[in-house]
Amino acid sequence: QVQLVESGGGLVQAGGSLRLSCVASGRIFSINTMGWYRRAPGSQRELVAVVTSNGRANYADSVKGRFTISRSSKNTVYLQMNSLKPEDTAVYYCCHCSGYGCLPNDYWGQGTQVTVSS
Repeated sequence: QVQLVESGGGLVQAGGSLRLSCVASGRIFSINTMGWYRRAPGSQRELVAVVTSNGRANYADSVKGRFTISRSSKNTVYLQMNSLKPEDTAVYYCCHCSGYGCLPNDYWGQGTQVTVSS
């Protein structure tokens, strides 16, 4: 199994920045995708950004130009969030899988709350 631990969430004002981190442990896939999805109150889970082992990244249109996903190893992924908006308020979940994008049955962290105030 794979265990994922997110950190870095918090409360910030609109226009501020936040950096999320996620570390995977256990029997991780050597070739994998890691990334971030979010779920706002009353909304479905949506893609934020994912990145593959070879560095290919995919971003939601709503965060392009503001968020940057990166990884320091096959185990660790970051999400630098700049120019935050109240609409970014959500629980952010880290994921890990052997494919390109994360699916519900893949490995997920517990989530970290991001709240952006006006």
